[in-house]
Amino acid sequence: MGTTSQRKGECAPGKDSDNPLLGKFDKPLPCFGCGIGWFSFLLGFVCPLMWYYATILYFGNYYHKDPRERAGLAASAIAALLFTIAVVITVFVILL
Repeated sequence: MGTTSQRKGECAPGKDSDNPLLGKFDKPLPCFGCGIGWFSFLLGFVCPLMWYYATILYFGNYYHKDPRERAGLAASAIAALLFTIAVVITVFVILL
C-alpha cells in the first residue's frame, strides 16, 4: 500500500483559491457572520418578505455554495409557510 499522510477515515482539507492555507469553510459567512439564511430569518420578523426571499434561495439550492447556509434558509422557509398560513386564516376569518 502507498504511503499517505492521512489515516483511514480522515478527510482532506478543502482548498481556497485566495489563501491556500484556509479551508473551504474557514471564511466567515456574509451578513455579520450569521449567513444570509439566519439574517433573513431575523429580519423577517420586521419585514416578512425576507422570509420569501430566503425561501427562493433555499429552493434554488443556494446552500450548495456553502452548506452552512442550509439551516438558516430552511428556518426562513418554514417561517414563510407559517406566516402564509396565518395570513390565509386571518383573511378567511375576516371575510366570513
